[in-house]
Amino acid sequence: MSGRRFGFPIPEVIDVHAHAVLPMSLGCAGAAGPEIGYRDDGSPFFRVGEYILDGVRYEGSAFMDADVRVAAMDAAGIGLQMISPNPITYFTRLDAATATDYTRAHNDAIAATAARFPGRLVGAAQLPMQDVPAAIAELERSVRELGLVAAYIDTDIADRTLDAPDLDDFYSAAVELDVPVFIHPSPVGQAGPPDDARLRRFDLDLLLGFSYDETLAVGALIFGGVLERHPELDVCLSHGGGTLAFVARRFARAVSKPRAWVPEFLVDNGIEPYLRRLWLDTHVHSAGSLQLLIDTVGTDRLVFGTNFAGWDADGATEVDALGDLRTTTTNNAARLLRL
Repeated sequence: MSGRRFGFPIPEVIDVHAHAVLPMSLGCAGAAGPEIGYRDDGSPFFRVGEYILDGVRYEGSAFMDADVRVAAMDAAGIGLQMISPNPITYFTRLDAATATDYTRAHNDAIAATAARFPGRLVGAAQLPMQDVPAAIAELERSVRELGLVAAYIDTDIADRTLDAPDLDDFYSAAVELDVPVFIHPSPVGQAGPPDDARLRRFDLDLLLGFSYDETLAVGALIFGGVLERHPELDVCLSHGGGTLAFVARRFARAVSKPRAWVPEFLVDNGIEPYLRRLWLDTHVHSAGSLQLLIDTVGTDRLVFGTNFAGWDADGATEVDALGDLRTTTTNNAARLLRL
């Protein structure tokens, strides 16, 4: 991994899991929105196509106002933050031309926001992943012209899993550009009826669905051979990789007593080297869960993440809870982001 000089010192705490909702993005995807509105009782909603998120107030919050964000970072003790797309607005099922136009405008705005706060904010690029050549072109522009530091994609790409052969050119481009690929799921049901209606009860699409999709992504990356085919690729998954720490030994069992589908490279190498190739954030909500993750994959590629300003975030508490991991996760994030 090469270094990328930004001309500022590495801060004490780096947060790699922080989404932004940019004012410029509203209405930029045509009929799909995005749209902010308010119910008769004054409660907010956020619409993306047929999907509606109720109860999250973006306007005036750290999501939309960078001054509010940086002030909140100061209060939480966070020195630098990577701002990334809202997973609700990946738009991987839009027509490619509209999605490309949207991502270009969005990345311009993320870069402009980060430029207002050098040393405090860096940005990740949203990409039109339904069109791999267009996604590669936009990643090249975002890195070389805009100075964005990562690609940010869904756990599934327009109904294709992460090990789909046509994504190999994208992974190769990320390696060539020397940027990591961050993977974060989107909620179920954005393209119409949810895949599993039970996940829309009790917000289980967020409470369980994200972990489910992140674990599926781990399976695709390892069992599907992505990490084997791209040995220099850096991939970071949100929320500690979902249920990775809990099921890792079960995954390993399938490899050590090979199931029929287990590829030869896993029979030869085992699963451990590939588990330790993954970068994982610490946003797992309990000391016990974090310790299980550390016991499973170690700390060499553990990075701090908060879902800053999100419903399940508590920035200051999470910073304090880092304890002895503060220096480790900061140094890891600086390596991952090529700071």
